[in-house]
Amino acid sequence: MNPGVVTTYGNLSKPNRAGVNPASLTVSIVEDDAAVRGILTEWICGADGFKCIGVHANAEAALAALPQEKPSVVLMDINLPGMSGIECVRRLKPQMLDTQFIMLTVYDDSDQIFKALSSGATGYMLKRTPRSELLDAVKDVHAGGSPMSSSIARKIVQSFQRFNVVSPADPDNLSPREREVLELVARGCLYKEIAESLHIGLTTVNTHIGRIFEKLHVRSRSQAVAKFMHISNAAVAKQAAVRFFR
Repeated sequence: MNPGVVTTYGNLSKPNRAGVNPASLTVSIVEDDAAVRGILTEWICGADGFKCIGVHANAEAALAALPQEKPSVVLMDINLPGMSGIECVRRLKPQMLDTQFIMLTVYDDSDQIFKALSSGATGYMLKRTPRSELLDAVKDVHAGGSPMSSSIARKIVQSFQRFNVVSPADPDNLSPREREVLELVARGCLYKEIAESLHIGLTTVNTHIGRIFEKLHVRSRSQAVAKFMHISNAAVAKQAAVRFFR
């Protein structure tokens, strides 16, 4: 048995209770702190209309189990031992397009927020969130919303306002192919790997890189990646703000 799998609840949300609604909102939990894990499990299992179908203590266990559990919503801790919750979501989201991920954390750090939202998370809640608000957040994200603690929402708005300042390097000037190349550069790919990934020649890659440098007013890969992260964070902040306040 995988030591990271605490238990799988299946139909045991509200154990042995007749008449459990088969249409209950299914939730899986990924949390390494046993006390917090127990509280979250109790909250979900004890709420009408919810069903806890899996509880996992680390990202590695979640990676193996969640695609089979197929929960509607995952409550994902960010600071997990080993692989982080953000990386776990990044790997799972392409396999679980119908599942919504809410990140749970004690931090309201802007970088963490952006990374979590960029990885595929749709909600971001602080662990000190009261039970009723957390349950509302689970229902909200399942219904198409982007629930966030108020302090998180404020940071996103502030970041959006900061990134909304007009920059002399307009990212809209990049072509779709140049954006693809820049994304692969940001992931640490070598030019040869970029060429193979995009099925283009190495000379073509170098041409795209030269144009990217010119359009973003940079002179090195590191500067291009830094500008790419700035652009990405701005876009994430704007999208998150729009989703939250619509």
